Amino acid sequence: MDLIEKLKNKALKGVGISAADALELFIEGSAHPHRVFAAATEIREHFKGKTIILCGITNAKSGRCSEDCKFCAQSSHYTTDVVSYPLKPAKRILAEAGLARKDGAEFFGIVTSGKPVKPQKEWADIFKAIAGMNKIGIHPCASLGIIDEAKARELAAAGLFRYHHNLETARSYFKNICTTHDYEENVETIRAAKEAGLSVCAGALIGLGEGVTHRIELAETLRELDVDSVPINILNPIKGTPLDHIQPLAPMEILMTISVFRFMLPAKDIKLCGGKEKNLRQLLPLGIVAGANSLMTGNYLTTTGRNSKLDHEMIADMGLIPTRDFDPCKCGSGEGICSSRTTAKKKSTRK
Repeated sequence: MDLIEKLKNKALKGVGISAADALELFIEGSAHPHRVFAAATEIREHFKGKTIILCGITNAKSGRCSEDCKFCAQSSHYTTDVVSYPLKPAKRILAEAGLARKDGAEFFGIVTSGKPVKPQKEWADIFKAIAGMNKIGIHPCASLGIIDEAKARELAAAGLFRYHHNLETARSYFKNICTTHDYEENVETIRAAKEAGLSVCAGALIGLGEGVTHRIELAETLRELDVDSVPINILNPIKGTPLDHIQPLAPMEILMTISVFRFMLPAKDIKLCGGKEKNLRQLLPLGIVAGANSLMTGNYLTTTGRNSKLDHEMIADMGLIPTRDFDPCKCGSGEGICSSRTTAKKKSTRK
């Protein structure tokens, strides 16, 4: 039995391969990438079947962030073209969540810039938006910076399903990316959310100049924290940030990274997120073949994504099934023909 087959069988048992195994897989897989992708597909389908989860987000509060993350266009430390604005009203957040639901999203995330949310008025709007999302039938998620367990419990009581807080990179590489807060603050936020009973989404931003061993180290940390969903973002360099000059990762390296995460975290949701279109280009569908079972659909925080209809076409073309259908009707009724137009037509035929 060769290495790829051996490690696939190990991953199928549910625990996942070790960091040492993962490095061997990356090295061996570089010569046989499509065999690794095929094995990752088998692992994905064993634990996740043929369904693909779509998620949407809103940049609910943009810019003026005091953190100095070198990749981020919203940091006040750098001069970029990003638009800054205060927290969107709950009504607008809810309207965007409704559109995301129409686009087939199962989850919708409220994302704010800055280390914590402080004003009580902002918290009130966030709680109101969470309640509204539950009413319209989309899982409410939030990424609100560093929080403690007390705040996590408030969010859970308000109806939040999942808290999102990316670790971005390995602990050993983090100091090269951010100096305004400590890595352990991120870890403690994840622990606080879990203690409060929230589902947790935490993952990576790859292409920051880190190496393969850093990505493996991060995957091991995520396994130790037992997070539920693991987003993989790929750097899209933004002019004005310290990383605006960085060379993009090769598509095959990105795909191999997705597969290694699937081998290490076999039963978790692995979500392909920001930068996927720009960096994978024509190989985007291979992100699913390589092990992802979830996609972020629509736009990102400060950059555009792509039309959700294309994601649904891609999923269908691959013989897979989205957990929620795309609704072509603008009113979101799911009838395929807008109910408001149907009503208007009926009225127009009356004499």
